[in-house]
Amino acid sequence: MTSSNRTQVLLCREATAGTTPVTPRMRTVRITSEGLSFTPEYIDSDELRADRMLGDPIKVMQASQGPIGFELAYPDDEDPMSEIYRSAFFNAWTNTNQRDNDGAADSVITDVATTNTVLTVTTGAAFVAKELYKFSGFAVAGNNGVFACTTGSATVPRFVGSGITNETAPPAAARVKCVGFIGDSGDINATATGLSSTTTDFTTIPGIAVGKWLKIGGVGAAFRFVTSALNDWVRITAITATALTFDNRPSGWTTETGTALTIKFWFGDQIKNGTTQTNLSIEKGFLGQTVPTYIINTGMVVNTLDHSITSRQKITGSASFMGMGGSQSTVALDASPDAATTGQIMAANANVGRIGEAGAQVTSPNYVRELTFQINNNLQTTESVDQASPTAVVGFECAVTGKINTYFGDNTILAKLYAGTATSINARVAKNSQALIYQFPRVTLRSGVPAAGGKNQFVMLDSDFTASIDTTLTNAQMLLDRVEYFEA
Repeated sequence: MTSSNRTQVLLCREATAGTTPVTPRMRTVRITSEGLSFTPEYIDSDELRADRMLGDPIKVMQASQGPIGFELAYPDDEDPMSEIYRSAFFNAWTNTNQRDNDGAADSVITDVATTNTVLTVTTGAAFVAKELYKFSGFAVAGNNGVFACTTGSATVPRFVGSGITNETAPPAAARVKCVGFIGDSGDINATATGLSSTTTDFTTIPGIAVGKWLKIGGVGAAFRFVTSALNDWVRITAITATALTFDNRPSGWTTETGTALTIKFWFGDQIKNGTTQTNLSIEKGFLGQTVPTYIINTGMVVNTLDHSITSRQKITGSASFMGMGGSQSTVALDASPDAATTGQIMAANANVGRIGEAGAQVTSPNYVRELTFQINNNLQTTESVDQASPTAVVGFECAVTGKINTYFGDNTILAKLYAGTATSINARVAKNSQALIYQFPRVTLRSGVPAAGGKNQFVMLDSDFTASIDTTLTNAQMLLDRVEYFEA
């Protein structure tokens, strides 16, 4: 017998569509269900036979497709969920600066030195003074934490005051990642529309960009504004050397002079819908068998990606793939795949920090009970009569749709539906000092009629929406920010 609990699903990115790398590094996908298939297609002969018999079926094609279900956890860079987002968005992530030994000790991060408080790394994007970096996976306990870069460099940045000490061969798990920046003492002020600075040049901070979200304020009175409403999440709409402009400012936003304060700010990576296709090889193995069977699907691209944020439920989703070829074997593509990530599952209510509409949090009397959304890449495959499997997967129109279910407390949302008024929707979920912000910067509500279905019931407004291109700020229909670390 084969137990579903012993089914393993792995994936890797393909450099050439439809071709699994020769020695692939497979990563374990966390799933709740799967329906992946590599299936031959047959047709029957139309020959007339006097014996009333039927000849053998005729194989005409074989193709890969199918869905996986999942529960939402934070998607670490290049882990399977991160790769699924990359495939679904038809774009690569725009990541903040990082260095990662990624399983090979002393390879990318090669030294930590007490003298001059220097981190030595292989070359890449430059570390910039005032950026905040999360150090993790180091053998010396004091070398793990969040530290400010004091002297920038691509290979030998300094972190004076951090307390990092000698570690000449950082281990395989060692990693440093830019997670924010810090202002000078008394430098950052809150204005009516955002922030201003005197010494900090905002245009030199690589991790901030128009359309990205920013969390203001750190732990400790010295690292945050006195007015609590200012220590919250905002979206950047304009950047100059001395000013940041925000929308989605929280209720209670006001002006404040940051005298003697050293304000911390947090941001992350971002992805938005685009035109660059990512193909994946996906292998499922039935490990409960004495000799496991492995079925490989190649050239797989996410056709639809769905998410559901429903009150009192885990945040769930599904990705449905369309691919090219495949095979089956009793030998795994990778005998030692990367283990599944360990981030905790996120849930509605407890982990949803904000559902926003038209730049403001949806509150009384129209609280949100459910938000669902989908990317549909409208995939089709190309075929050649001399090939037994599809020759390519092609994405046509990117359609982004969803549904927002609210209490019908007043006419605010319904009026926009009837008037055809464009609005925006965003959702922030956070757990264990990590956050994901889904945003749909321009949407049109297309249906939803409040109705009294019976006595003793709330009247709800169930509004379907379609996202369209936001030409004023993001040039996208859907964006996702992932913030690896922030302080509340």
